[in-house]
Order: sequence, then structure tokens, then C-alpha cells
Amino acid sequence: MRLDVVSLTPEALAPLQGLGVIGRAFAAGRAELHVHNPRDFATDRYRKVDDEPYGGGAGMVLKPEPVFAAYESIPTQPRRRTLLMSPQGQPLRQQDLRRWATDYDQLVFLCGHYEGFDERIRSLADEEVSIGDFVLTGGELPAMTIINGVVRLLPGTVGTEACLEEESHSALLLEHPHYTRPADFRGMTVPEVLRSGDHGAIARWRADQQQQRTEERRPDLYARWQEQQQQQ
Repeated sequence: MRLDVVSLTPEALAPLQGLGVIGRAFAAGRAELHVHNPRDFATDRYRKVDDEPYGGGAGMVLKPEPVFAAYESIPTQPRRRTLLMSPQGQPLRQQDLRRWATDYDQLVFLCGHYEGFDERIRSLADEEVSIGDFVLTGGELPAMTIINGVVRLLPGTVGTEACLEEESHSALLLEHPHYTRPADFRGMTVPEVLRSGDHGAIARWRADQQQQRTEERRPDLYARWQEQQQQQ
């Protein structure tokens, strides 16, 4: 998969190249990362990429010309999707990560900065994405979050497909508790069922724990899961 990021701070993306299994996926060629700085496409002597907003107001706004030029310089692959990082976007969900990892060979990320970006930049995006109801200084951290989530879903990045299928949010429910040795640690013991060797009982216990944990911690997800079950 090809990943292109339009960003005023390319150095922010550098840690991804050495980040555990994500870094190894880049090293193995499962994904490749390219960063494009709009400042390199500014045409004035000061390489200006922002300006005051029409109508007045606080802060500076990212200009459209250098962003469009940077975006249009990116080689295009047939299955491409452009994502705009924005607190006004749709909330990021695990199903989005899986969709992007499966349906596309190229993802382009547009990262805002300053007070915001010229509204016309939105026309470049296929989707606007938010990672939460808060505001950051730029779109680089959201882009890195999505890159991490997508690359780990690419074939060969993690050990087994089962790891991806059973984790939290893959099927709306949160993941069940995990334990390892020792069986008794400071009076906290591993549930007997997990030591029983009865795989059917273990599977039922884990399913019950998923439902219970989701209902307690994320009632919104649990309601969506119940609705999904009723439709099946």
C-alpha cells in the first residue's frame, strides 16, 4: 500500500518508520510512506503557506494554492482514497480502517494546520475523518493514528489473522480479558475455566466476558451490537 501525507511538518511522520511491527511492515515493503510539504510548492520568495482569513478573525488559514500543488504532484494509483484530517469529520471506527486496508492501494492524507484551512481544500477529499471531539495543532497525529491502524491490518504485518479478528471493536464488542502465568499473582487468580482445557467452555466464557465488558464500559457499542444481532 502507498501512503501519501500532505503535511507542513514532515518530521512528525518519521517515527512511524521505526515503530515496531509498523516499522517492519515499511521495511518489508508491505507499505511505503511519502510525505509532501506544501511549503515546497509555495511560489513567493517567503514560501508562504498561510494568510489572514477573509472577513477577519483570529489566527491564520492554510492557503489553497500550495496544498493543491502538493496534492496534484502525487502519483495516482487506481484504487486511491483521499482523507482529510478534520475535527468536523466522521468519527474514526475500526470498520473504516479495515475498509481502507482492504479496498484501496493508496491513501492520501491532508493535514491541516494553523487556525484551519481554506474551505476549497475540502474539495480534494473523498472523506473527512476525526479521531475525537477535540482539536489538535495539526492533522499529523490523526494521520499517524490511521496509518498505524491500517498498516497493522495489511497481510503479514501481525502474526496471525486470528489476532485481528478477536480484538476489540472488530465486531463491535470489546475484547475479553487475557491472562498468562503465574496462575496466582498477589492473590489475583486466573479464572478456573481458562485452566480447564475445555475449549468449548473457554469460548463461551470469553463470549460472555465480551458482552459483559462492553455493556459496562461502552453501552453505546453494546446497543449497536444488540441491534445488529436482532437484524441477523
